[in-house]
Amino acid sequence: MASLNLNQIISNSNTSFAVNRRPGLRLPSRIGLRVLASASASAEPDLSITVNGLQMPNPFVIGSGPPGTNYTVMKRAFDEGWGAVVAKTVSLDAAKVINVTPRYARLRAGANGSAKGQIIGWENIELISDRPLETMLKEFKQLKALYPDRILIASIMEEYNKAAWEELIDRVEETGIDAIEVNFSCPHGMPERKMGAAVGQDCRLLEEVCGWINAKATVPVWAKMTPNITDITEPARVALRSGSEGVSAINTIMSVMGIDLKTLRPEPCVEGYSTPGGYSCKAVHPIALGKVMSIAKMMKSEFNDKDYSLSGIGGVETGGDAAEFILLGANTVQVCTGVMMHGYGLVKRLCEELKDFMKMHNFSSIEDFRGASIEYFTTHTELVRMQQEAIQQRKAVRKGLQSDKDWTGDGFVKETLSMVSN
Repeated sequence: MASLNLNQIISNSNTSFAVNRRPGLRLPSRIGLRVLASASASAEPDLSITVNGLQMPNPFVIGSGPPGTNYTVMKRAFDEGWGAVVAKTVSLDAAKVINVTPRYARLRAGANGSAKGQIIGWENIELISDRPLETMLKEFKQLKALYPDRILIASIMEEYNKAAWEELIDRVEETGIDAIEVNFSCPHGMPERKMGAAVGQDCRLLEEVCGWINAKATVPVWAKMTPNITDITEPARVALRSGSEGVSAINTIMSVMGIDLKTLRPEPCVEGYSTPGGYSCKAVHPIALGKVMSIAKMMKSEFNDKDYSLSGIGGVETGGDAAEFILLGANTVQVCTGVMMHGYGLVKRLCEELKDFMKMHNFSSIEDFRGASIEYFTTHTELVRMQQEAIQQRKAVRKGLQSDKDWTGDGFVKETLSMVSN
């Protein structure tokens, strides 16, 4: 059966909910995850989802960063068919944000500095948006006027100042944005101003700031988590208990990309110097999966009866990468570096590859398999116990029948062979 094109999927999707108070809708029950997925094996999988009351044509979301930095590129993302866009992070005073160039460095599979190997790592030392807030707000309004049924999410970050957070929330909500993602996780930039990861790494500070934000916001709030912490479930738990409807994970990993062995200078090199930055791309994918799995298990055990969401981020370049996040409980999957490397048209391949995966397992919707792999994670102690038990069972089988009463007619030959020694 020919697959629906993305425009058909988008045009057939329902409009998003009106932005009044944050929704209290419950997601469909996930009891018995591995259900009979599709009544018809030939039916085209449905990628549409509803997350915190937000209806999207597919689970693929532009992650906050350069791919959501202005009206032109965000419009392109919607035109290509992305399920939602998280704009680049904004704050009240963009004049304090000064970027440098070059601000990216890549890691290739192969020898240090090789120009031929596959790009597996990407470091950035880029800050949040350096464009005036008024300009970004104007463009948010333009986008919502042109795409009233598409999901636009404002990413925000501010200093440790309640009034500043409240003003920023008021101003972004006035544009008609559908949700807010709070950047508690940028690993570089302005920690001295208690911004980004400086908040996400301090649970007491996070609880206070989350309280301010959720008391003010009237649209769903996602808290974006930093991986640069010992136990990512701790800030995720605090964010949810403080009123956030969702968690996004992970932001980039603090890193030093490498040293040029000819010049002895670090990369990316700015006037001969550098600074640690955020690491992303394919190489972080296993780390991101581990963090998302931990958050998902915590959310399932502690928040199972509530309408909370999880957005997976980290090294997504294929539909299979996305399926892994969803199997670990993610509702949506964000892509930032992948768009920087492959362009906005990547979403079409992601959708087709995710559909192929769903067809292979006869899944008809995202909810059919979301979280299905969580149950297969346990402790190392339990792995040892299960393996020892399995070994004992195999040994028992090899020993053959224990009593004459165990012989059967149907399995007589196999039962005989089970007691042969050579």
